[in-house]
Amino acid sequence: MSISDSKQVDTRRRNLLAGTAAVAGASLASSASAADKSKPAAHPKGAVQAGSITTSDGVQLYYKDWGPRNGQPVVFSHGWPLSSDSWESQMIFLADHGYRCIAHDRRGHGRSSQPWDGNDMDHYADDLAQVINKLDLKNAVLLGFSTGGGEVARYIGRHGTRRVAKAGLVSSVPPLMLKTAANPGGLPIAVFDGIRAGSLANRSQLYLDIAGGPFYGFNRPGAKVSQGLIDSWWTQGMQGGHKNTYDSIKAFSETDFTEDLKKFDVPTLIVHGDDDQIVPIDAAGRAAAKLVKNARLLVYAGAPHGLTDTHKDQLNADLLAFIKA
Repeated sequence: MSISDSKQVDTRRRNLLAGTAAVAGASLASSASAADKSKPAAHPKGAVQAGSITTSDGVQLYYKDWGPRNGQPVVFSHGWPLSSDSWESQMIFLADHGYRCIAHDRRGHGRSSQPWDGNDMDHYADDLAQVINKLDLKNAVLLGFSTGGGEVARYIGRHGTRRVAKAGLVSSVPPLMLKTAANPGGLPIAVFDGIRAGSLANRSQLYLDIAGGPFYGFNRPGAKVSQGLIDSWWTQGMQGGHKNTYDSIKAFSETDFTEDLKKFDVPTLIVHGDDDQIVPIDAAGRAAAKLVKNARLLVYAGAPHGLTDTHKDQLNADLLAFIKA
């Protein structure tokens, strides 16, 4: 056999092997495709998903979607100046019990975009509505913490309860934080002016001071301070836009939710700590419970504002019982 003939044989052998591999590969791909089609499309229990939606006014909202897709939806609204991460102790617990847990970062907070305008409760509530509508959530349980409680209240006030089965307000700002002639139990405007001044002077230090002091009750004698909680709070706050978090101070402190609370027509749980130094219970939790028909008020003795972390086991059990009831 000549060198030329030998090269031709080698070429034919390589072509044959390549063709065999291609056929085998195509067969495997076809089998894999068929197997994929036989699998359910819904994400399984325990899967973690995240995404974003764009609102009608062009704001991109980040959201996380945990747990089984066929579980009853539980929708979380977070506090100022935090993000959906602040609800993670409740989300992982409820998702592990079969509920579909959804939480978005409010406009201007966390991983959502930072619009210059629209940092007010009406926009917050409309954003929540667009998340709920986009994901086509029905029979949902709405849970709001602090500022998020105002968001939930304004949502029900503006959009009703067609998609809502129950509501929960945890350490929440409604009906009104600001002291007025009609609301003598509120906090003086000087308190919120001080927060605004601190935000402009040194936002980073302000957040450390709030988290390291009254938010978790770490300023109380004998308190067990968690640097991890302080760092997490600071990190979430600093992710938010400066203008957005600044504007939100007015939104959470001066918005009157009285008429919104009167429109609640679903079972409602109100949870508040009686040592809340951020949102005092008398002007908030106890006052809200008087406005919401048939609301159930749970008072956590000695609990601070940030009880979603400091009292998370107690809160998780109470939320689960409320949702299942």
